[in-house]
Amino acid sequence: MILKQYLFFSLYCFCGIVLKGTASKKGRGTQSQFPITQNVTVTQGGTANMTCRVEHNDNTSLQWSNPAQQTLFFGDKKALRDNRIELIRASWQELTISISEVSLTDEGQYTCSLFTMPVKTTKAYLTVLGVPEKPEIDGLPKPAVEGEHITLTCVTYGSKPAADIRWFRNEKEIKGAKEVNASGKTFTVRSSLQLQVDRNDDGVAYTCQVDHVSLASAPQQAIEVLEVHYAPRVEIVPSLTFPHEGQYLKLDCVSKGNPVPEPVRWTKDGAEITDLERMIVEGRDLTIMSLNKTDNGTYRCEARNDLGISAAEYTLYVYDVPTTMPPPPTPPPRAALPDTTALLDTRVTKPAATGIERDPNAMEQSGPDHALIGGVVAVVVFITLCLIIVLGRYLARHKGTYLTNEAKGADDAPDADTAIINAEGNHAHAEEKKEYFI
Repeated sequence: MILKQYLFFSLYCFCGIVLKGTASKKGRGTQSQFPITQNVTVTQGGTANMTCRVEHNDNTSLQWSNPAQQTLFFGDKKALRDNRIELIRASWQELTISISEVSLTDEGQYTCSLFTMPVKTTKAYLTVLGVPEKPEIDGLPKPAVEGEHITLTCVTYGSKPAADIRWFRNEKEIKGAKEVNASGKTFTVRSSLQLQVDRNDDGVAYTCQVDHVSLASAPQQAIEVLEVHYAPRVEIVPSLTFPHEGQYLKLDCVSKGNPVPEPVRWTKDGAEITDLERMIVEGRDLTIMSLNKTDNGTYRCEARNDLGISAAEYTLYVYDVPTTMPPPPTPPPRAALPDTTALLDTRVTKPAATGIERDPNAMEQSGPDHALIGGVVAVVVFITLCLIIVLGRYLARHKGTYLTNEAKGADDAPDADTAIINAEGNHAHAEEKKEYFI
């Protein structure tokens, strides 16, 4: 290594003598040459490309040196034995090298030199971002007990610059207390979250999220699901609101607790249930078959677990079977001609609303509609008139004729005496003639 540095120094001196002899010939053109570089930022473990350019170069060499002033490349010649450093491009106008697997120790100020007289240099700063480690959540008891005060702590190491920590309760962000400590070139970041847990925290996911510039759009997270143990709470839910005799009733004992309180205990009026043929207990449910008045009383459901005991009561009152039952459905009545005399005294009651059920015990009088009554009366009047007309025409066609004795024989007699004689003679045939009286 020392030998190489000595050789480069000797070469530098030689080049300086040559350049000094030709400096007067180049004049202002040499003074206009100047290397151009840019600062570089890279994530720890990544690859950094360092580029040095010259706009106008008269065959003068470029050189890269590290923060320790060790020569990395002189033109296209590698000077430092480091397999992570490679040549990308070397020409009179550009010298680009790459440093792979960058670590925090590679951070610093790098120098690009142009060997003119005098030598011109430009600085480029290499910034290495420290990637924070995956966070960890401490202080979570398994399980926690309702009412207990706990402190959750999230910690991450190795960030540069210092990372940011955020807390989430399920999907909602909550605020924690942040603490930053330097450790060499990196930082250790902690965030604490204080809680008084209750049953609503059971099954809730608490997330610690680390945000850092080196993580781009993929922040690191640690998730812990909180388990909370709590005493049971009991509620009785009946299947009927107004139970009647003969029905069956199901009482559901809804008990919530962690650990789950199984099984539950049923009692009636403070005593054990003895009628096991009609009162069936299955799990948390009590079913009473064919209710009767003897089932009246106070039923109690009791549940317990390691953290406590809870009970609920239900007072049962069995109602009588309804004496008035709704009438069975009947087909609609057939249309018939009503009695017109009865219709005159009938009061018409209009139903309150179509499709509404009627009280079977309510007394209600109903009658036909006025339009129906009018139609029936009109039909009766029309039929009566038709009968009168037909009868009149019939009587007119069969009306009788009244004749005197003279007229009876006048048809064939030449004078009145003869007509009278003929009429008396024809009296024997009088039975053949018929008379009609009105």
